[in-house]
Amino acid sequence: MANATTIIFLIILFAPLFQTVRVQAQQQTQKHSNISLGSSLTPITNPSWLSPSRLYAFGFYPERNGYLVGVFIVGIPEKTVVWTANRGNPPVPGNATLALTSEGSLILQQPQTQNISIAGITQPASSASMLDSGNFVLYDSNHKIIWQSFDSATDTLLPGQILLSVPDLISSVSETDHSTGNYRFGLLPDGNLVSLPQSGIALQYVYWQSGTTGSGDNCTLNLDVDGHLYILNATGNNIHNVTDAEPPTKEAKIYMVRLDVDGIVRAYSHTLDSNGKWSIWWNSTMNKCDPLGQCGFNGFCVLRDTNADCKCIPGFTYVNPGNWASGCVRNFTIESCNKTGGDGNGNTRNIITALQNTVWDESSYSTLQLSSRQECEDVCLQDCNCEVALYKDGQCKKQRLPLRYGKRNLDDTNVALIKVGTSDEPITKAIPGAQDNPPMKAKKKLHVDILIIGISLSALGLMVLAISGVLVYKNHVFLAYKKIVDEKWNLELGEEVALRTFTLAELEQVTNGFKEELGRGAFGTVFKGIISYNSKDVAVKRLDKVLTEGEREFQTEIKVIGRTHHRNLVHLIGYCLEGPHRLLVYEYMRNGSLADFIFTLENRPSWQERIGIALDVARGILYLHEECETQIIHCDIKPQNILMDEHRRAKISDFGLAKLLKPDQTNTFTAIRGTRGYVAPEWHRKLPVTVKVDVYSFGVMLLEIICCRKCLELSLSEEEIILQEWVYDCFEANELGKLVGDEEVDKRKLERMVKVGLWCIQDEPSLRPLMKKVMLMLEGTVDIPVPPNPTSFLSAI
Repeated sequence: MANATTIIFLIILFAPLFQTVRVQAQQQTQKHSNISLGSSLTPITNPSWLSPSRLYAFGFYPERNGYLVGVFIVGIPEKTVVWTANRGNPPVPGNATLALTSEGSLILQQPQTQNISIAGITQPASSASMLDSGNFVLYDSNHKIIWQSFDSATDTLLPGQILLSVPDLISSVSETDHSTGNYRFGLLPDGNLVSLPQSGIALQYVYWQSGTTGSGDNCTLNLDVDGHLYILNATGNNIHNVTDAEPPTKEAKIYMVRLDVDGIVRAYSHTLDSNGKWSIWWNSTMNKCDPLGQCGFNGFCVLRDTNADCKCIPGFTYVNPGNWASGCVRNFTIESCNKTGGDGNGNTRNIITALQNTVWDESSYSTLQLSSRQECEDVCLQDCNCEVALYKDGQCKKQRLPLRYGKRNLDDTNVALIKVGTSDEPITKAIPGAQDNPPMKAKKKLHVDILIIGISLSALGLMVLAISGVLVYKNHVFLAYKKIVDEKWNLELGEEVALRTFTLAELEQVTNGFKEELGRGAFGTVFKGIISYNSKDVAVKRLDKVLTEGEREFQTEIKVIGRTHHRNLVHLIGYCLEGPHRLLVYEYMRNGSLADFIFTLENRPSWQERIGIALDVARGILYLHEECETQIIHCDIKPQNILMDEHRRAKISDFGLAKLLKPDQTNTFTAIRGTRGYVAPEWHRKLPVTVKVDVYSFGVMLLEIICCRKCLELSLSEEEIILQEWVYDCFEANELGKLVGDEEVDKRKLERMVKVGLWCIQDEPSLRPLMKKVMLMLEGTVDIPVPPNPTSFLSAI
C-alpha cells in the first residue's frame, strides 16, 4: 500500500515534467511534410504547404484585397487563421511568390519590390516542415530546428505551444484584419498573467489577471493537447490552472486559446468530424465591457444584456461609426473662456452636461474638496483648462480631454461633468426656463447683435491692419506672429494629445525659479520641480537648441511624442511653447541614470539585475522602432539617457528630442548626432541613417552593462582601452571571465549577452540584427551564431 501511495505521489509531482516531455516528443516524432530548398508557393495556383494530416497549412490566405502569409486550420469547414507573418504589412497581390530559396532563406517576393523575410534566421535553412501540431519549422543540415512559428505567437496559442514572458499574445484589429490590434495578454516577469490594452502599458490598466504575482522568473504559459491552459514555474511545477473549467472530453477534439479582438481571452474546442463551429468553453471574463479602451477616446462602454455597446460623451460623435476604437470628437465649437453672451451678465455660453455612473482613467491636474456637485460644475466653467470634472463623494477632479477607458458602472456614484458649448444652438437654450422656439422679438435682438458684432469686428480688423503695418515698419512683426502661432497651436494640441500645457510662469513656480539643476546635456538643461496641487516631483527640460523655423513640424513631433506610452520610456507629462521658450515636463526618475549604477562600484547592480536592465532598454527601443504610431530613431542611446525609477526599472529618456532639434544639432561630431563611442560608423561614411544606428549604440551600451565600465577608459592598459576591441579579443580567446572579474555569473548567459553585443556593433549595418531579433537573442529563444570581428567588413574594403 505504501509503495502504491509513493508511486501516485511521484506521478502527481512529475506530471508537468512528463507533459512537457510528451509534447516535445510529439513534435519530434509526429509526421511532418518535407519542404525542400527551391520550393515555392503562389496565392492562386499553389497557395499552401499542408501538414501530413491535412489539418494545418502554411502559406497564402486571402485578406482584404490581397493575400497574407500565415498558418491556418484547413481540416475543418471553418477555416481559421492561427498565426500571421509580418503583422502590420499590407496584403500582397496575386502575383507574389513565397519561396524557400536555394540559399536557405524563407522570403516573400513581389515583382519590382524588395524581398520580405518571413523568418528571421541567422544561418541558412536546409529544409522546412508544416507539422501536425500547427507549428511551421525550419531545419538546419542536422535537422535541428533553427526557427519555428511557435516562438513568435500572434493572437493564438495551440496545444504544445509555450508562451514566455516575451512576446505576448496581441489581438488582431478585426476578424478580417489580422494586423496588430488593441490588446495584449502575457506573463509579467514576476509570473503574473495579465490582460491589458496596448495603449496603456502599466499595471494600473490591467483588467484581468491570474493572481500569480511572485511566482518567480522564467514562468511559462502552456496549452496541453487536452485543452488545459496552465502556468509552469522555472522548475516545471504547475503553479496555476488558468482555465478553471474542464474542457470538453469528447474524442477527436482540437483546441486553441485566442486573445480575441474585443480583448477577452477565450478557450475554443472543435470536433474534427463535425460541420459545426468552434465552441467556447472558457472566457477570461464574461463582462464584455471589462477590456479597457474598446470605445476609444471620449467614448464609454455600456453593457446591454451580454453585449457591449459604445456611446460618446455628450456633445461628441464618433469619428468612424463602424470602428468604435476610433473614438469620438466634438460636434460643436467650444466657446472661449473670455467670450461672453447668453444671459447678458457675463456668463459664457458653455454649459455642463452630467454623465452619471461612469468610470474613467483619471489624469486630473487639480483635485478639490467641495461640498456639492454644483460647486464642481461652477469651478470647471470658470477654469479655461477644465474640459471635464469627475465628481464623487465631495471630490472634484478637473481634467482636460480626451477621456479614455470609460465604461458604465451602475454601482459607481462617479459623475462626469462635461463642458459643452452651445454656439451652434439658440442662445436662450443655455438660460434656465427658456423656450425651444424664442419669440420674434428675441430673434430681432439677435440679428441686431450680430450686426453690431460684425461692424465691431470690421473696425477691429482695420485697427489690426494698421497696427500690423506699424509693427512691420519697426521689424517687430516676427514676435507678434510667433505669439499668435503659439496660442493657436497650444489650443489645437491640447485637444488632440492628453498632455498638460504649462505657461512659462507656471514652470518658473514649479522649479522655484529653475533653481535645482539636475543635469546638462546636448539638448538642454534639466531642473527638478514639484507640481503643487498633487505634490508630484517632475523633471523640467529646457531645450536650448530647437527649430527656429518649421513651427508646424515642431508641433507635430510633440504630438507624436505625447502619444508614446511604454513602461520602458520616461513619461512626458506636459510642455510649454511660449514665445521662444520650449520646455518639456517629464516624470521624475529619482534613482538617476544607468551610468550612476554601472560606473560606480557602490551602486553596481547584480548580474541578474543587469540582464533585466538590458531587456528593459531593448523593449523600449523595440517600441520606438516598430510599435509606436510613428517610427522614432533615438540617435543617442547611452547610459546617461537611460533613467532608473524607484523600482530600478530602466526607462529611455530623450527618445523624441532627435525629432525636435535643429538639423545640425551635434554633441561631439559635426553633422553627427550622438556621443563619442556610441556613434554608428555610417554617420562617418555619410550613409543613410536607419534604426540600425540605435542597434549599434545599444550594442556598445550592452557591453558596458556586462563589464560595468565605460566604452573608452584611457587609464587602462592599451589592449583594454577600447571596450569593443577588448571584448572581441576575450571572446575569440575564450576568456570571457576576464570581462566580469571575480563576479559569479551564469557563463551561458554571459556568452549569450556578449555575442548579442558583438552582433549589434558590426560596422556593416546590414549585419546588425533588428531590435526584435535582439530581444529574441537576449531571451535565449533563438540560437546565436558566432559573430565575426565587428571591424572585419571595413578591413575587407
